[in-house]
Amino acid sequence: MLSTFGQICVVGGLLLALYAVGTSIVGARWRVVELIHSGQRAAYGVTVLVTGAALSLIAALLTHDFSLRYVYEHSSLAMPLDLVVPAFYSGQQGSLLYWAWTLSLLSAVVFWQQRKPGSHKALMPYVIGVLMTVEAFMLLLLGVVASPFDRLPILPADGVGLNPLLYDEGMRIHPPMLLAGLMSWSVPFSFAIAALATNRLGAEWLGLARRYAMVAWLILGLGNLLGAWWAYHVLGWGGYWGWDPVENVALMPWLAGTAFIHSIQIQERRGMLKAWNMVLIFATFFLSVFGTFVVRSGILASVHAFALSASGPYFLTFLTLSIAGALALFFWRLPALRAEGHLDSLLSRESSFLVNNLLFVGIVFAIFWGTIYPLVAEATTGTKVSVGPPYFEQVAGPLLGAMLLLMGIAPLLPWRRASRENLAHSFGWPIGATLAGSALLLGLGSRNVFAVLGFGLCLLVLATVLQEFVRGALARHAATGEAYPLALVQLVRRNNRRYGGYIVHLAIILIGAGVVGSHVYQQEAQAALQPGQTLTLGGYTLAAQGITTTPNAGSRTVAAPLNVNGEELQAQKVYFDNFPNQPSTKVGLRSTPLEDLYVVLDGWDGDGANARVSVSVFVNPMVSWIWLGGLVLLVGTFVSLWPATQRARARVPARSKESMAHASA
Repeated sequence: MLSTFGQICVVGGLLLALYAVGTSIVGARWRVVELIHSGQRAAYGVTVLVTGAALSLIAALLTHDFSLRYVYEHSSLAMPLDLVVPAFYSGQQGSLLYWAWTLSLLSAVVFWQQRKPGSHKALMPYVIGVLMTVEAFMLLLLGVVASPFDRLPILPADGVGLNPLLYDEGMRIHPPMLLAGLMSWSVPFSFAIAALATNRLGAEWLGLARRYAMVAWLILGLGNLLGAWWAYHVLGWGGYWGWDPVENVALMPWLAGTAFIHSIQIQERRGMLKAWNMVLIFATFFLSVFGTFVVRSGILASVHAFALSASGPYFLTFLTLSIAGALALFFWRLPALRAEGHLDSLLSRESSFLVNNLLFVGIVFAIFWGTIYPLVAEATTGTKVSVGPPYFEQVAGPLLGAMLLLMGIAPLLPWRRASRENLAHSFGWPIGATLAGSALLLGLGSRNVFAVLGFGLCLLVLATVLQEFVRGALARHAATGEAYPLALVQLVRRNNRRYGGYIVHLAIILIGAGVVGSHVYQQEAQAALQPGQTLTLGGYTLAAQGITTTPNAGSRTVAAPLNVNGEELQAQKVYFDNFPNQPSTKVGLRSTPLEDLYVVLDGWDGDGANARVSVSVFVNPMVSWIWLGGLVLLVGTFVSLWPATQRARARVPARSKESMAHASA
C-alpha cells in the first residue's frame, strides 16, 4: 500500500513538474496569463505529491515495512524511534527523495513570497521553469534508477539496520542541512536564468537572487561545519577536516557562492562585473550538482560516499545539458552584460573585491583539481593515485591566507579611488594592532611562521571590524546624542546588511584562529597502558583503569575509564549486533575555550579491571573557537538578511559620513 502510493506520488510529481515547465515557459513567451497561473498551480501540486511520497517512506520506516528494500536495508526492529529521520536519508534512494522533497518545499516558498504584483513577475515563469526542471530530474531518478519504494520478493523478519556511523546525534542535522544547502543554490541560479531569458539584467534579479543566495550560503556553510563537528566526535582520528572528496565537493560551491555574494556588490554600486556574476552563480550551481554526482555515483572513494550506482551517468548528462543550456543563454545575452562603469584605481574597494574573486576562484580550482586528479590519472595512465591533505594545505593554505589579508583591507578602502589621507586615516589602527599582536606572539616564544602569520592576519581582520563598529557608533552618537550602546544597536539596525557582513567576518576570524591554533599546536601520543600506568601530555596525566563492558539492546559498549587529573573520562567503542565488524567510536572529550583533551580507544587486551588499553591522546588547542564561529556566522547572516528599517537615517558630521555612507555595501 505505502509503496504503491509512494510510487504514484513520484510519477505524478514528475508529470506535474514537466507540465509546470512547459506551461510556465510557453505562457511567458506567448504572454498567456492563464498558462502561467496553471504552471504555478502545477508547481504547488508537485510539492503536495512529493510530500506524499516522503511521508510514505517515513511511515514505512515507522511501521517496519520490510517488504520495501530500502526499509529492509536501512532499518531494523531494534532501531530506536529517533533514528527514523537519519534512516530516511541514509541511503542513496532516500537522500534523493529528501532532496526532491526539500527542493519542492523551497520552490513553493519562493513562489509564495513572490506572488505579489511587481516588475519581478516577468521573471517568475522562468524561475518556475528552471526549478521544476531540476525537480523533474530528481523525480526521474526516483522513478527509474533509484526508487525507495522497490519491493522485495520475500518479506524478511527483520532489517539489516542503520550504519553505525549514523547513530550519532550529528547525523540528525548534518546530512539534511548539507543536502539542503547544495539544493538551495538552484534558486539564485533560476533567477539568473530568468534574467537572461527575459533580458532583465539590471538590479531586479540581483536583489532577489542575493537573498536566496545568502540563505543557501548559510545552510551549506553550517552543513559543512556540522560535518566537521561530526567527524571530530565520531571518526576518532583527532581532526575535523580531512580533505576527503565529499568534504571538498561540499566546500567548493560554498566558496564560489561566497565569491558571488561579494561580487554582486560591485554590480549594485558601479554596474560592473555583470557577466562575471553570471559566471559565478552558474559555477556555484554546477558545483552543487557535481558534488551530488560525486556522492551518488561512488566514483571517488570516501567515507561519506554511497556505493557505485546507475544514477551517475544521469547526473553527468544533466550536468552537461545544464551547462550547455546556461552557456547558450549567456552568450546570447553577452552584449547586454557589458559593464556600465570601469575600474578607476587599483586602490579602491572594487579592486580589492576583484582580487578577492580571483582568490576564491583559485582556491576552488585548486580543490577541484586535487579532487578529480585521481580520476584523470587513472583514465590517462591506468594508475590509481590519491591526493592527500598535504597537497590541499600547501596549495589552498596560502590562498586562504591572502583572502584573510583582503578581509582586513577591503572594508577600509573607499569606492572608486583612495587618497593618501584616507589610507593613513583608515589603516593606522588596524596595522598598529596587528604589529603589536604579532610582536606579543613572538615575545611569548612563538617561532612558528604559520602561527604568527595566521594569527596576525586574524588580528588585522578583527581590528578592521572593530574600527568600523567603533567609528560608526561614534558618528551616530555625535549626530543624534544617543548613548553609545543604543547608537551601536541603531547603527546595526539601520545598516544591517553592512554590519551583518562584519559580524560574519568575525565568525571567519574565529574559525580561522581555531584552524591555525589546532593545526600548529596540536599534541598527540599513543600508548598501551596497564591498569595504573599513566601517560602525560600537555599538562594532562591519564591513568588507565581497565575496561568495562555494558550490554544494550542490539549492541554492547566497551569503555575505557581513564583518571585524568583526578576526574574520570571515558573513551568508548560501541559494537552493534547487525554490524559486528563496524564499531562506532565515542571519543572521550574534555573541552574548554582554550583546548580539547581528545582520547580514542584503539583496542584492549584482557577483560575488566585488569585489561591493558591502547589509546590515542590528542591535545587540540582552540577547536571550540571553530564551533563558536558557526554560531556567530548564523547571527551575522540573520542580521544581514533582516529587513532594514525604513526610517530616515540621522544626519552625521561631514567627517563621519564616509563611515556610514556604505550602508548597503
